[in-house]
Amino acid sequence: MEKTNSMRLLDRLGVSYEVYTFSPDIHSAVGVAEVTGIPAREVFKTLVLLRPNGKPFLVIAPGDSEVDLRKVAAAVGEKKVALASHREAEALTGLQVGGISALALRDKRFPVFLDRSALAHERIMVSAGKRGVNLRLSPQDLIRAVDAQLIDAVG
Repeated sequence: MEKTNSMRLLDRLGVSYEVYTFSPDIHSAVGVAEVTGIPAREVFKTLVLLRPNGKPFLVIAPGDSEVDLRKVAAAVGEKKVALASHREAEALTGLQVGGISALALRDKRFPVFLDRSALAHERIMVSAGKRGVNLRLSPQDLIRAVDAQLIDAVG
């Protein structure tokens, strides 16, 4: 398999990771969990959210949880935030929904927030920036690679 930008970044940083591939028709973290056998709480989804001024940021949260927009807004210092539509998310990131990755977007300087529950796991799975390819790595390595801030993002 050809390396993604996410893999090249992790290689440069000396981060160890495992690659999981599956059908690119699977766009959800729960679907990824089903085909890989990794628990859904360890398969993290990356969502594009918008501040009231329209500035986007990324929230990485467990695939089996619903992101609580009120909690996220409070954590990022806003009264409210909104989930970007599929079209907005793809236009802002240049990536397809189901393949949006903080690792792939590192050079675009999106602020990244990781749900604190990630620290409960030895390794978590995140998108590699392409549908059908996920990477499994330690939450600490992910935090370091994308300069993520920990928040309480789920209800």
